Amino acid sequence: LKWSLSLSLLPSNSMAEEGPNWDGLLKWSLSHADGTRPTRQLSDKDRKWFAEAMQSQTVDVVKRLKEITQVMQTPQQVLEAHQVTPQDIQDLLDELQDHVESIDLANDLHSIGGLVPLLGYLKNSNANIRAKSADVVSTMVENNPRSQQSVMESNGLESLLLNFTSDTDMHSRTQALGAISSLIRNNNSGITGFRIANGYIGLRDALESDSVRFQRKALNLLHYLLQENDLDCDIAIHLGFHGLMMNLVSSSDADVREAALRGLLDLAKDRKYCICGSTIEKGDEKLRQILQDRIKGISFMSQEDLSAAKEERQLLDSLWIAFYNEPSSL
Repeated sequence: LKWSLSLSLLPSNSMAEEGPNWDGLLKWSLSHADGTRPTRQLSDKDRKWFAEAMQSQTVDVVKRLKEITQVMQTPQQVLEAHQVTPQDIQDLLDELQDHVESIDLANDLHSIGGLVPLLGYLKNSNANIRAKSADVVSTMVENNPRSQQSVMESNGLESLLLNFTSDTDMHSRTQALGAISSLIRNNNSGITGFRIANGYIGLRDALESDSVRFQRKALNLLHYLLQENDLDCDIAIHLGFHGLMMNLVSSSDADVREAALRGLLDLAKDRKYCICGSTIEKGDEKLRQILQDRIKGISFMSQEDLSAAKEERQLLDSLWIAFYNEPSSL
């Protein structure tokens, strides 16, 4: 076991000699496509050699995924007994993340048994491992419906939601939110699960936190949800998101300000803010004052800063028009 674990913990490039001669392959490729000679048909011999080289690399990567899976499946007390450190596990997860950037390899991870232990790391006692495993999940499910389904079926959303709402480590909470965002995008069952599990309460808590990164991720996911379904606009207004976003318009962080303005504009679009008893309209004067203060701040910016704030200026003007039916002083 000790030998097996030691081998698995080696970075993949330590075993490069087992694979094809990639320097030779690169030189061969360049010699046949360097623009200095007309293209030609590959001979059967060249075609076979190239196919075998590519197949060899594919097999090597899948073999490596199996080795990483073996480590993830090993009980923590056994790893500790063999002097495997939390940093070793984080390094292994870093490598795994590189591999699962490939959609095919991300899907392969589940078929070889690696997804369940990866999700198990979301419950690890080490906060950095919890955060890193969420990061890996985020990479493997992004724009990947098959992996999204695999994670959903393995109860990955539930584990991520628990870390997002309850983890004692802010970095772990933030990475879990990032993974949730990737998991439920273009995934109706994921969005439904997020609603049922009171994910909006977690987003509200994120906007009330002191972490700028946490706020940004929450606002970006909120923007996506508000654009997807009118029902989410109703939920957001009912939970008071408009008031939180009004406050964040005055944030010291430019990205947070822009995202907050974008969220308010989502609610104002087609006058949706009137749905819940004109809740936003009751805070109309407060919003007017907040927007006026921000417009005044922008008016004192240097030319260079004005260029950087172009998106924010456009959002402010659009929001002013949406609420007051006239252009802003910008």
